[in-house]
Amino acid sequence: MNDKFKVNLITPPRRFGKTLAMSMLAEFFDIRKDSSSVFEGLEIVRNHELCSRWMNQYPVLFLSLKSVEGLDFEGAYGMLQRAVSDLCISYSYLLEDESLDEADRDTFGKLKTCQGNPSEVKSSLYILMRMLQKHYGKKIILLIDEYDVPLAKANEGGYYEKMLDVMRSLMGICLKTNEFLEFAVITGCLKIEKESIFTGTNNFVSNTISSERYSKYFGFTEEEVQKLLADTGFSGHKEEISRWYDGYRFGSVGIYCPWDVLNHVAALQISPDVKPGNYWRNTSHNGIIRSFIDRTDLFVKDKFEILLAGGCIQETICEELTYDILHSSEENFWSVLYLTGYLTQADLNREEGKTNLKIPNEEIRAIFADTVAVWFTDTMKRSDRQELFRALWDGEEGKASELLWNPIASMGLEDRILLSKTERNAGR
Repeated sequence: MNDKFKVNLITPPRRFGKTLAMSMLAEFFDIRKDSSSVFEGLEIVRNHELCSRWMNQYPVLFLSLKSVEGLDFEGAYGMLQRAVSDLCISYSYLLEDESLDEADRDTFGKLKTCQGNPSEVKSSLYILMRMLQKHYGKKIILLIDEYDVPLAKANEGGYYEKMLDVMRSLMGICLKTNEFLEFAVITGCLKIEKESIFTGTNNFVSNTISSERYSKYFGFTEEEVQKLLADTGFSGHKEEISRWYDGYRFGSVGIYCPWDVLNHVAALQISPDVKPGNYWRNTSHNGIIRSFIDRTDLFVKDKFEILLAGGCIQETICEELTYDILHSSEENFWSVLYLTGYLTQADLNREEGKTNLKIPNEEIRAIFADTVAVWFTDTMKRSDRQELFRALWDGEEGKASELLWNPIASMGLEDRILLSKTERNAGR
């Protein structure tokens, strides 16, 4: 492993195969397994030197944090204890190794039964790594999936600072100058700024969707989709799949959302006449669009019109954020939509540090349209239209126009949304 990349952070949007990739890495490296049959016939086994050096040669700690959430800190912290406990259970045999430090085995036993105190939970990964290194005589490969989910949920639930303290300690102890670490791969949706959670981490490299290093390894490329459709006999559906699920750009590579493509191919196998569906609708982060539309101090609604009409906007993208300041600026809003896959690069040109952004495809356009339509309906329900009717009756065109376009051109936007939906339905 190149020491320049001791800790790799990879942040493609959700539904682009992060967890699958991490499971594959765990299977490939785990010293407890013989994975030759799993990878038989795949490209990687042709690299005999790499497989001899790495396949099933290292202890692996694979921790997923996607379930660490709760309505309050106590609930979320309990889920973290459960995740650590499940990890310990998979290594229960360490309790029988009398060569390991007695204090470590005692702490391990408490962590396994969710009885560890806060300090022990925060240092749990480090303790496990120390025990595994002693047991196997090899350094540890650490895999942490969806590292930012606990922080995102904590921000929504109002306990961000408490969860940040736990996560900073949990990850910081095992990533900073850790003699037991071979290397670490961490995935998430956003790159949390280094000063917030990765302070002092050595040999740290971040790979966002604007990076080239792993751009073609998350999501499906054009060639992969063509092969998938050819193998399943659905090549005739290529155009509609492209229109609905293509359009993303990771680095300089065009990418399809794999979650959508696979779901639609599965649906086609059941019913060959099925139309493309919206598989993103109930995924995480959809609510962030509405949360920003409700802000009256940000001028995002005119730009929504441009995006919904198929146009582009130019915005400054910040790739390092913290969840507690996501709503602090319009720049953060566009950055979050870009980093979470709701917008994508329209091209590779950048002017004065700004990125050209667009809605990637029909699926995401429908989410934007539906979100704005609901906002419009809710806003009109809350508004008092008597003054508007009076202005129309009295022929006060200027006043009526002002009232119609307040709040912020909603009526025109609603008409455009309804027209867009009608056109899409007619196209089906």
